[in-house]
Amino acid sequence: MSFGKTATLNTGATIPLVGLGTWQSKRDVVKTAVKVAIEAGYRHIDAAFIYGNEKEVGQAIAESGVPRSELFVTTKLWNNAHRPEDVLPALKKSLANLGLDYVDLYLMHWPVAFKSGPAAVPKDGDKILFEDVDFTETYKAMEALIETGLTKAIGVSNFSVGNLEKLLQVAKIVPAVNQVELHPELPQQELLDYCNSKGIHLTAYSPLGSTDSPLIKRDEVTKIAEKHKSSNANVLIAWGRQRGTSVIPKSVTASRIISNFQDIELDSDDQQVLKSITEGQETHRYCDPQTFWGVNVFGSN
Repeated sequence: MSFGKTATLNTGATIPLVGLGTWQSKRDVVKTAVKVAIEAGYRHIDAAFIYGNEKEVGQAIAESGVPRSELFVTTKLWNNAHRPEDVLPALKKSLANLGLDYVDLYLMHWPVAFKSGPAAVPKDGDKILFEDVDFTETYKAMEALIETGLTKAIGVSNFSVGNLEKLLQVAKIVPAVNQVELHPELPQQELLDYCNSKGIHLTAYSPLGSTDSPLIKRDEVTKIAEKHKSSNANVLIAWGRQRGTSVIPKSVTASRIISNFQDIELDSDDQQVLKSITEGQETHRYCDPQTFWGVNVFGSN
């Protein structure tokens, strides 16, 4: 049977544990992908301004025939709109793109502020231009969004324990969600435990190991999939879901979108095999802005 499992956020709202990710989904195919997903039973769609495909995602939602109230839609504030005065206009722009009156969750995409303006990644030559705005100031402006009704909840993405601790010292609204990279090669147990202790739900992006899904090819995953007569992707999705995190695998292939929504249950032996991937080994982060922006976001967390 397909997923119908949810988690309850600190707002009281529920978030479906399996959603469709749309990062790197090209405009000409993402609309069909979202429509296939919704038809297959998905009710959680993850979007972002920087993905450049919010309009097509919104068109698919509009044409799905599913009542808006039955869907959980997330989008994200990009780095070039971190000044407090830029936050509300950025959300309104995303809503216009999506063709929606509100989103269920609005996330700060990164704790990194680029120079305000139209450029997604502003540069002077090869040098990225940053804005002197602390993410706590940006989050304070996001807190004011709740009263507008344009988003039902706010949260963050790519936040370490250290950055969450800094944020919670001044935040009036505890983030509902922290969306981060999570998979058996990067389990982030300390972060999961910390967020659980603070009532912050974790959503796992790149659950299959990011571009070209290298994690899927591991022998450990293949053997577990064969044991359950399932797919390697289903093993990784189940791993995330059984930890209590929501999982947003990305695909634009109809058969994979449908297959990813099939539920399996990993047993304790399976869990130990997947846990052993990082025992005595270095973890593997596929998405680290140190490599493409020269910014140390994660530190030791």
